[in-house]
Amino acid sequence: MILTVTPNPSLDRTYEVPSLDRGEVLRATGDRVDPGGKGVNVSRAAAAAGVRTTAVLPLGGAPGTLLAELLVAQGVDVTAVSIAGETRSNIAVAEPDGTLTKINTPGPELSPEESALLLDTVRTGSGGAAWIACCGSLPRGLAPGWYADLVARAHEAGARVALDTSGRALRAALPARPDVIKPNTQELAEAGGRPLSTLGDVVKAAEELRSLGAGAVLASLGADGQLLACAEGTYYGTAPAAAVRSNVGAGDASLAGFLIAGGSGPAALASALAHGAAAVQLPGSAMPAPADLRPDAVHLTRDLPLDLTLVL
Repeated sequence: MILTVTPNPSLDRTYEVPSLDRGEVLRATGDRVDPGGKGVNVSRAAAAAGVRTTAVLPLGGAPGTLLAELLVAQGVDVTAVSIAGETRSNIAVAEPDGTLTKINTPGPELSPEESALLLDTVRTGSGGAAWIACCGSLPRGLAPGWYADLVARAHEAGARVALDTSGRALRAALPARPDVIKPNTQELAEAGGRPLSTLGDVVKAAEELRSLGAGAVLASLGADGQLLACAEGTYYGTAPAAAVRSNVGAGDASLAGFLIAGGSGPAALASALAHGAAAVQLPGSAMPAPADLRPDAVHLTRDLPLDLTLVL
């Protein structure tokens, strides 16, 4: 079972338009509403693969109720922590060439009591979880060390932890030794304090984060593929996408694929690549089902092209 924790979930509304013209009246050619948030997407992708998953979420107001209903309809068990504030709604505008314009709202502020209840709920529900995926930014009211506390509690319960966050929350959590972290290129550069221009730069940055406490680093490099740095070695892979329709949630789908395949080694990286490539070809933040995957298109290597210039 994969348990996910999303401290700042959302309803994601996606509108497809022929072009985004500022100041004009736009007529959408398609629209959809999806449950949103990094951990939420991990649970959705896991459920689509037939894997049992529970999403622990702070939920409030009508948007929170709708979010839970949408998740249950997709086969995700929801453990809701009731909060006084209203769950946020985000908007994305997608153009035919794959360009995506997003408007993300800050979301509610959690009280100290709500913060503590969320931690206790994760601890209570962690029994029997093979993985706990802690994902996304921290909402107002949660201190940067909140994820570090969660990682420590999860390890005490015997669960492995995948962490997908950035900035101060990531740096504070590293000493708690999360089993795997999943930064993208920008987040990896921010954590390392310098720009990344080549795959060799990515490898160095990943190893630095491992020296600070991360068990493994699964780095999403966008069109350049993904890199896995772990105790067994460093692996690099690519998976082509025929057409990019929306990249919302693609990294989350990748993390789900990685955990579904065991969460370690090249087979898990291959699964991550297949899920990410499938996700970008779907509308909005739709998560891929097994029929959407093309594992035969994944290419892995340990002979790293360290001088490969990244597409930023």
